[in-house]
Amino acid sequence: MGFEHIPVLLNEVIEGLNIDPDGIYVDGTLGGAGHSYEIAKRLKEGGRLIGIDRDEDAIAAASERLEPFSDRVTIVRGNYGDMADILGDIGISEVDGILLDLGVSSHQLDEAERGFSYREDAPLDMRMDRRDELTAYDVVNTYTEAELTRILKDYGEERFAGSIARHIVRARAERPVSTTFELSDIIKASIPAKYRDKKGHPAKRSFQAIRIEVNHELDILRDSLNGMIDILKPGGRLCVISFHSLEDRIVKQAMRTAEDPCICPKDFPVCVCGRKPKGRCVSKKAITAADNELDTNNRAHSAKLRIFEKT
Repeated sequence: MGFEHIPVLLNEVIEGLNIDPDGIYVDGTLGGAGHSYEIAKRLKEGGRLIGIDRDEDAIAAASERLEPFSDRVTIVRGNYGDMADILGDIGISEVDGILLDLGVSSHQLDEAERGFSYREDAPLDMRMDRRDELTAYDVVNTYTEAELTRILKDYGEERFAGSIARHIVRARAERPVSTTFELSDIIKASIPAKYRDKKGHPAKRSFQAIRIEVNHELDILRDSLNGMIDILKPGGRLCVISFHSLEDRIVKQAMRTAEDPCICPKDFPVCVCGRKPKGRCVSKKAITAADNELDTNNRAHSAKLRIFEKT
């Protein structure tokens, strides 16, 4: 099964990156190379695109798709949180633009064996990089009830986090929870019947929360955004597409802090903390999909793009 999908907010990303044909760009979440293909297409021989992904299937699919631009594309299996080190290893210290698309690929959801989906029965896994040790099985079967409650509440914004955690602990006391369907059934049984079918599948938020924990998604995002801004050349841009409020909140705060880092009390006549702005937010509000894209790409409905330009 291919890694094909329609890239979200493609025109807005291309415009936001303000591509220099001789520039250096990084796609930190390469996926099926939907965005990267359009970036590479706009580069001349002097330009360069570095694509990073931790999923081996994405690396294989993107390598094939970007083959026509092999003279200007470098693909690396790794984590965008290690971007500075990855670039350093190939002799690059600064770039003209960086893109992150934080959505889970349709390929990962559709491949039952990956254990991402509550709609397919499979072993609990959810690792984006299958070299990592922590799996969804480990989270579900070894975390304490309090830890599970926190994850489901914080990462899934799950109203019934406590009940779900309690039911998981009770079920695993009899035998390990091993598959996605087993976990999904436990979640459904933990939620009052009148709430089960509201806002999609009752397991959706819990699966999201466990996936985020397994892959340390929010921690990596929070810890890496400021460093990415530092990698940009003056005038370079960071574009980040998020798909839920937790991600967007982190991105918005990081960009606003980079734009206005001063921590002096508001009544101080002059800044004494010495923190200097790194650039500006290109738009004060997140950019969302136009109606024509919403009509053709369901993933676009929850997508938000934020852009930061370094000075």
